[in-house]
Amino acid sequence: MFDKLFNRKVVSHQKTDITKRFNLIGRVGQGSMSKVWRATDLQSGRQVAVKILDKEKTAKYESRFQGLNKPTEGEVALSLHHPNIVKTYEFGWTLEDEMFLVMEFVEGVGLALLVDLQNEEMKRYRLRYMIQIGEALSHFHQQKWIHRDVCPRNVMIAEDKSARMIDFGLVVPNTAIFCRPGNRTGTASYMAPELIKRQTTDQRLDIFSYSVTCFEMYTKRFPWDAALTIDAVMQHINKPPVPLIELIPNIDSQIAAAIMKGLEADPERRWQNVSDMVVEFREAEARMVKAARKVAAAQDPAKAALAKSAAAAASADAKKASMPQAAEASAAEKMASDKLVAARKKSGGKIPKRSSDDEIDLNEMFGN
Repeated sequence: MFDKLFNRKVVSHQKTDITKRFNLIGRVGQGSMSKVWRATDLQSGRQVAVKILDKEKTAKYESRFQGLNKPTEGEVALSLHHPNIVKTYEFGWTLEDEMFLVMEFVEGVGLALLVDLQNEEMKRYRLRYMIQIGEALSHFHQQKWIHRDVCPRNVMIAEDKSARMIDFGLVVPNTAIFCRPGNRTGTASYMAPELIKRQTTDQRLDIFSYSVTCFEMYTKRFPWDAALTIDAVMQHINKPPVPLIELIPNIDSQIAAAIMKGLEADPERRWQNVSDMVVEFREAEARMVKAARKVAAAQDPAKAALAKSAAAAASADAKKASMPQAAEASAAEKMASDKLVAARKKSGGKIPKRSSDDEIDLNEMFGN
């Protein structure tokens, strides 16, 4: 796949008048480098999300990879096929030479909002969302990509209570040339220490960001103070994270341990594959469901039978939606995926923006 992307010939691209191609109904989101519209595709008639990249900001970011033939966001997005990653149908360029992506429109809310609300939906489905995000991230890594910006702002929760990763603007190939020190873009509070320290990186920086996200889903806070200043960012290096079990004493110990391992400052002590971390979550889920059924059976046998039937149906749906796509997986990821399958068999509008979600370019913050 990478050979095709890196060796492609540079050709002039056809431009599209998006005001004639789409009925742009209204803005539904805005990132630091793009705007997103809800639209009707006048060719197909389907409802879509049209993401238009800011030309100047995108060019500034892409200039860091000059001469490397870095795949565009559109090319990355088209390579991803997973039920917990938003579908991308096509990409092109506007008359103003801005890249646009045509994506499935996901009706729902941002995970960032649910983190802030900590409402009943969040508490009930939190573990499901964590598993689905982890499996989506595993797909990224199996396709030899590094996401580099895993955080609640980049996840949507659809009306069917499924999580979807939605943004691929900072994705790079997991190859030596793109993992070398220097590129420190991302969302500061989720950055792995090796990224901040300008060390060589790999997929384990995503595991760190994913773990921060999981920590926040339980606590509504970061393992450190929000990183809005250089000093706060440096805490990722100089201070250990707050133990999750101190903040949430009744959290399942297996879940807490899995998240805390993902927050290890040393990548060698962290989970090496995100699938291994997801296995821990699935095992904990299966154990807690089994315990809940036992309690329900003791209280009301009829209700317990109904709950068991509903849980079995939900588990079957989740299994069908989450089958790993490991055709291009490395040996380590393949082994992790096999463990995930074994664990499964065992268990039988506008998004509010938070100040801590501001994307911070640490190259500018540190002045180098």
